Amino acid sequence: MTDAVFLFDPQVDNVPVNSDELHAGWKLTLPAHVRRHAVQAMRLKAGDSLQLSDGHGLRIQAVMSDPEEGLAEVVEVGREPEPLTRLSLIQALAKTGHDEQAIDMATQIGVDQVVPWQADRSIAKWKAGRTDRKWGSVLDAATEQSRRVFRPRLEPCVSSKEVTAICRRACVHGDLVIVLHQDATDTWSGVECKVSQLMERTLEDGRPRTISVVVGPEGGISEAEISEFTKAGALTCVLGHTIMRAATAGPVALSLLSRVLGRYE
Repeated sequence: MTDAVFLFDPQVDNVPVNSDELHAGWKLTLPAHVRRHAVQAMRLKAGDSLQLSDGHGLRIQAVMSDPEEGLAEVVEVGREPEPLTRLSLIQALAKTGHDEQAIDMATQIGVDQVVPWQADRSIAKWKAGRTDRKWGSVLDAATEQSRRVFRPRLEPCVSSKEVTAICRRACVHGDLVIVLHQDATDTWSGVECKVSQLMERTLEDGRPRTISVVVGPEGGISEAEISEFTKAGALTCVLGHTIMRAATAGPVALSLLSRVLGRYE
């Protein structure tokens, strides 16, 4: 079984991330929250393996040496590179926790960035200092559950006007913004052709690029929003023949994109 991964904050938890300080054989005092989870919840014992990460690519392989004192011995330290083509989910706020379900599944699939969107038809409202903490907790838990060492970056909540600006910037930089819309005429196969072209450009110039998936709320994306997004260069497409929930559409699209990008090989 793959070792459990626990996230920590270097600035808060006093865990070094510099390779000069952190090396094999080093005795690591587990942060209190990691110790509680590892020892009390998961019942890890002396000799059991675990991994720790700062959520930015660092992977610390360790062995529990003293559960009572919360001590672990470092076995190996490595840092994984970020993907050259990043996946972003622009998720409209949705009621009854559908937006949180979406970012949970998206994290498990491998999304690199999450952008909350206060859409015109969003019933749920973004509450700074409350909603962002809740979404952050969802991302933390899903990152650990999926054994990732890159926690998706949670961006500030954006308006529809700001999503339009994202579409414009993507068009200039050679990125892609894909808007999932039930009344679109273009199909997913056409989107995959655009993604393949983006991959070819990335292989040629080695420049990082982002593919963003835009998902509306329960009431759908308004015609005014669709019009502004497409004018700004976004692609619109229908995802299959059924209408998916706000919690489902984004993860399905991200799964299809991950396959095209070779992440499932």
